[in-house]
Amino acid sequence: MRLVIKVGTSTLAHSSGKLNIRRVESLCKVISDLKNAGNEIVLVSSGAIGMGVGKLNLSCRPSDMPTKQAAAAVGQCELMYTYDRLFSEYNHTVAQILITGDDIENSSRRTHFINTMERLLELGALPVINENDTVATAEIAVGDNDTLAAIVAVSIKADLLVLLTDIDGLYSADPKKDSSAKLISVVENIDDGIRSLAGGAGSALGTGGMATKIHAAEICTSGGIDMIIARGTDPAVLYDIYEGKGAGTRFIGKK
Repeated sequence: MRLVIKVGTSTLAHSSGKLNIRRVESLCKVISDLKNAGNEIVLVSSGAIGMGVGKLNLSCRPSDMPTKQAAAAVGQCELMYTYDRLFSEYNHTVAQILITGDDIENSSRRTHFINTMERLLELGALPVINENDTVATAEIAVGDNDTLAAIVAVSIKADLLVLLTDIDGLYSADPKKDSSAKLISVVENIDDGIRSLAGGAGSALGTGGMATKIHAAEICTSGGIDMIIARGTDPAVLYDIYEGKGAGTRFIGKK
């Protein structure tokens, strides 16, 4: 299986911005095990700005662009150092790819990106992708690694995209406000009713929300790829997903 996994800031870090060591170690262990089983895995990782906030001892996520980009520059080093160290323990080599919207929209650069990805996977590497938040501004303003993950999944013709987040999946209503909200296990068609279930942004350190995940699902499913939203609190959920067990909300790709 060729699997793209996107992990959000809320999964990687505590609310303080400091690394959630236990969870990240578990994530790297599970992904390494899935790679050992013969799967090709691409990791789309948020968290650079959030980690930079913690590393720089800032009191909260910055609101001005220069500080956001400075935090991203610091946090990206911390993020890749952590991934390199943890995956190396399981004999897997990581590769860092930082891209911007222009890299995807420009056909020549997109082709180079796809060729590089294909070669990295052939070589057995584990690509770790993030937006280049130190030079790009549009991506930070949107804060949308969900869409980035969907574009990556379609570009490399992945079998599945998994978005690990701080909620179990898509609910019939906001579970934080409505106790009767039910988890929707399967979505076969994304219509206005499904779109209306998306709320605002997510955690204080992250900027994504259910709306960006629905948009990512539209990109994926239009490209014929299934997408799953699942809670990343316990990365072992990836085993259930790999084995075809029910987990989170699955959006069915159009065949």
